[in-house]
Amino acid sequence: MQDHDQYRLFLHLAETLSFTRTAADCHVSPATLSRTVRRLEAATGQHLLDRGPHGVCLTTHGRAFRQYAAEALDLWARYRTDGTADDELEGHLRVFASVTACHSLLPDLLSPLRDAHPRVSISLRTGDAAAALALLDQGEADLAVAALPARIPATLLARQIARSPLVLVQAGIASPHGEFRAADEPFVLPRQGLARAAADQWFRELGVRPHIAAETDGHEALLTLVALGYGTGIIPDLVLQHSGLCSRLRQVTASSVPDQLAIGVCIRRADVHRPLVAAAWAATSPAVQTAQPRCAGARANHHSST
Repeated sequence: MQDHDQYRLFLHLAETLSFTRTAADCHVSPATLSRTVRRLEAATGQHLLDRGPHGVCLTTHGRAFRQYAAEALDLWARYRTDGTADDELEGHLRVFASVTACHSLLPDLLSPLRDAHPRVSISLRTGDAAAALALLDQGEADLAVAALPARIPATLLARQIARSPLVLVQAGIASPHGEFRAADEPFVLPRQGLARAAADQWFRELGVRPHIAAETDGHEALLTLVALGYGTGIIPDLVLQHSGLCSRLRQVTASSVPDQLAIGVCIRRADVHRPLVAAAWAATSPAVQTAQPRCAGARANHHSST
């Protein structure tokens, strides 16, 4: 149906925020894509996209229409598959996860969905884990893998799938020297997120005002700076064990460490009725796993911490 084709184009554009990329990916001309947006804006009576010198962005009405278009396509898919076998469910599921989660958790997490519904396509977006829940709540993704706060926002549903301790890590080039003292060490920390909150709480418990040498927007970037010798990093062990830099790093075991993180799969509560989201939610295993060490290079050096 023509409306559905227009909705699919708009949803792709809402994800890429690039007319050039969407036109190429969807095999239409940029002019056709522009006409499609104008038709949708005429039909809704609202301005859906802003095009400025810094690129394309969704307006408030554009974000609302994105949600409507996704639900409309899901309802159409449900109508088409009503009364047919479950494996005929089809559509487009948007997933957000960090690079580490893509490597360590998503293959097992999404495998049951792939097996049960092979016609469902996955759009996988990676980025800073600290932004996962906000992007989900804003409608930028249908499902996200993220560290879970103690209190889950009322708008979301979450299921814990793993736990990962937070570890102290240093460049492995230099030999450990004497007692590890948090008050004397420079630190490389996440700029935001639950790992940063846990690190800040740990410093308060130690009575230490840390020397923060650098902050990063992602865990992988943090390990790069640690490997370069900028300071001691505080990072989920799951990230360390799946990092290509782990052979250049060493873990420091202290008498006290920041709290571990719970990692879960999350959806919006309002989306639980959508066939694709419901199928993905049902396919995720409720079993809790503890991340197992894989990186031989990041062996722990035992020190006490003050």
